[in-house]
Amino acid sequence: MRSAYSVETVRTAERELMARLPEGALMQRAAAGLAAACADLLGRVYGSRVVLLVGSGDNGGDALYAGARLARRGAGVTAVLLAPERAHAGGLAALRRAGGRVVSTGDGEGAGGSARGVEELVERADLVVDGIVGIGGKGGLRPDAVPLAAAAERSRGAVVAVDLPSGVDADTGEVRGVAVRADLTVTFGTHKPGLLIDPAREYAGSVRLVDIGLELPAEPDLEALQHADVARLLPVPRAESDKYRRGVVGIAAGSARYPGAAVLAVAGALRGGAGAVRYVGPAGDAVLARFPETLVSDQGPKHAGRVQAWVVGPGAGDDAATVGEVLAADVPVLVDADGLRLAEAGVVRARRAPTLMTPHAGEAAALLGVDRAEVEGGRLAAARELAGRYGATVL
Repeated sequence: MRSAYSVETVRTAERELMARLPEGALMQRAAAGLAAACADLLGRVYGSRVVLLVGSGDNGGDALYAGARLARRGAGVTAVLLAPERAHAGGLAALRRAGGRVVSTGDGEGAGGSARGVEELVERADLVVDGIVGIGGKGGLRPDAVPLAAAAERSRGAVVAVDLPSGVDADTGEVRGVAVRADLTVTFGTHKPGLLIDPAREYAGSVRLVDIGLELPAEPDLEALQHADVARLLPVPRAESDKYRRGVVGIAAGSARYPGAAVLAVAGALRGGAGAVRYVGPAGDAVLARFPETLVSDQGPKHAGRVQAWVVGPGAGDDAATVGEVLAADVPVLVDADGLRLAEAGVVRARRAPTLMTPHAGEAAALLGVDRAEVEGGRLAAARELAGRYGATVL
């Protein structure tokens, strides 16, 4: 299980820890973990070309101190300062003592004597370290950072984000504008929600957690299941487990126009470990041709027989009556595809059994009456809005 905490909680924990540690010790812990991760990614540190993208915050300081550690191991390290007058002084001094170079984008100078020269420096790097913006950043990248993010994406080397990719929202996972796309994110103390939530999660790449000694509340703000967690939740069939004891899933899906939706839904239920599947709908022949073990009915959900859960909606077209029958059942229901459009919010809210809704971004936008781009920029906010409106769990 991956647990995540909000920026406010993390900052509180950091302040409490820094009050007990010598000055700068917490940053050195983070920098040591970051440098180790970068070295692992490089494989061979000596002779490699490392470029640090350094903003004005503590993330920039982490990057500079980590760069100094890599430089002492023989890497050629160059720091690109976006705000030279506000760069972390201690980290900058450490990098220079270790033999690192410093260039700036602010005055139009740098490698090659131009802003384009700095971009070429980034593109030629074996490793690019993103320390532009920290966990307090909101909105997309500032205009002066956008060319560097684009150059990092063009780079032949790997991109490592410090704590989280610059330009993503740490608490919500929103991406408003341009953001850095990382191959690896090295995060400190705990995961931040944005590292586990789309679309920001897609920008983070692989995530490596570095323990820096934070004391955090027992109850996280967000949890994300891993493969092992899901495996533990799934029941393991025993010698006496027949198909009915293992659970029966009802599938109300497909239509004359979309029989394949029924076949795919039944396939998913069988692959998911259901002991038996009852299918209701007009695509019974197509389902039986592919999965002859399916229990097929054309009498509607009410008369299909006992099930422990229903799936309704894929390829259903405009069959609102079937969706209504399924929602009236006192068992868990997964609503997908056409079923999302046909399910009345009041009916879903009135259900006593759990309801799971699985919209993609376009379907969520249609249900909320907003543009798809708004949902794609803030999927967590959209899911929360739908969950509140329907009284359901939204995936």
